[in-house]
Amino acid sequence: MELAGKIALVTGAGSGIGEAAALRMAEEGADLILVSRSADELEQVARSVRTLGRKAVVQAADIADDAAMSRLFNFVREEFDTIDILFANAGVNGVWAPIDELKPSEWDETIRINLRGTFLTIHHAVPLMRQKGGSIVITASINGTRTFTSAGASAYSTTKAGQLALGKMLALELAKDRIRVNVVCPGAIATEISENTVKRDTEEAKFPSVFPEGKVPLTGGKPGTAAEVADLVAFLASDRASHITGTPVWIDGGESLLV
Repeated sequence: MELAGKIALVTGAGSGIGEAAALRMAEEGADLILVSRSADELEQVARSVRTLGRKAVVQAADIADDAAMSRLFNFVREEFDTIDILFANAGVNGVWAPIDELKPSEWDETIRINLRGTFLTIHHAVPLMRQKGGSIVITASINGTRTFTSAGASAYSTTKAGQLALGKMLALELAKDRIRVNVVCPGAIATEISENTVKRDTEEAKFPSVFPEGKVPLTGGKPGTAAEVADLVAFLASDRASHITGTPVWIDGGESLLV
C-alpha cells in the first residue's frame, strides 16, 4: 500500500494504459479522480476501483479545452483541496499520412489533444500540487523520442518529442516545489489506441528498415501490456522514486533499440 492516503488524477482513464494505471494505483491505496471524454467508460473503471476499497470520482472533460479543464480542477480543489499524483496520459494517435497529404486540420487536432492537452492538464494541476509536492508522470512514446520509422506519424511523433521536452523542462522548474516530473515512453502495447488510428497512403512515406526476426526482442514480437506500463507508473508515483525526476523511461522490451 505504497500510495495509501494519496490522491491521484488520471487522464485517459477510461481504457488502456490509463485504466490499468488507475487500478494499479488503487491497489496501492490511492483514491482516484478519473478523467476522459466518455463518462460511461469511466464509470466502469470507477466501479472496479471501488471494489478495491478506494474512492473513485468520475469527471468527463476534453483535456484540450481550457474552460473544461478549469472547471475540472475547480471541482478537484473543492472536493479534495489537493492532488499528490498526476498521470497525464490522455492522447491520440491521430492521422498518419505522408507530409504532403496530411491535412493542416489533421495536424492541428493531434497537436491540440496531445500537446495542448498535456500542457493544460499540468498547468491547472500544479497549483494544487504545490501545497505538498508530488509526482507527475506523462505518457509519451518511443516514437519521436527514440524511433522515427513509423511511416506517416510526423504529427504524432512531434507531439511525443514535445511531451518529453516539456517533462524535462518542468522537472527543473518544479523541483523547488518538490514536484517530480517523469515521462514513460511505451513501445508496442496491447491497447485500443491503434484501432483509432487513421492511416492513409503511409507506404509512400515509408523508409526501408531492417529488423531482426521478432519486432520486440524481449518477447519474440509480442507487444507489452497496459498492466506492465501501469506498474512503471505506480513506481514513479511512489516514494521509491523520490530521487527520480526529468527522466524518460522506455518500456518496450528493447523494440526501440533495433532502429
